Amino acid sequence: MRTTTVVYPGTFDPITNGHVDLVERAARLFDRVVVAIATSDKKQPLFSLDERIALCQGALGHLDNIEVKGFNSLLIDFVAEQGSHCVLRGLRAVADFEYEFQLANMNRAMRPEFESIFLTPADHLSFISSSLVREIASLSGDIRPFVPPTVVEALREKFAD
Repeated sequence: MRTTTVVYPGTFDPITNGHVDLVERAARLFDRVVVAIATSDKKQPLFSLDERIALCQGALGHLDNIEVKGFNSLLIDFVAEQGSHCVLRGLRAVADFEYEFQLANMNRAMRPEFESIFLTPADHLSFISSSLVREIASLSGDIRPFVPPTVVEALREKFAD
């Protein structure tokens, strides 16, 4: 029996309800979903890698075919290590498509069997981004509609000072 694995990479700084929506839908399509959290030192994330892993695990704990892992390598290498050849990418708007198209083609140029699968979030989640959530939280705005409850608490703690 063939098991299908898809890797959903990102910074997840923090995970949002849009991310959760995509993972839930991927969990119905694939036997195994690996949420791959990039260290992303260049982006200077608000949350450490361990914190982002814990927040994702908390937000996705209701799904039994999900694994959350950190990585700091070429995505194509990490995907191969997971026994997969495909990644899931989310497209929120047309602006995302150009970058994602270029990335998909570059990955396939480096590893011809590599596939990118694109999903769009539910309409009511399509405008949410981690950077907007961080901005709203930093200004004491209400982020409850946009992120899981554990993320609300974690952001409150980060910006409590």
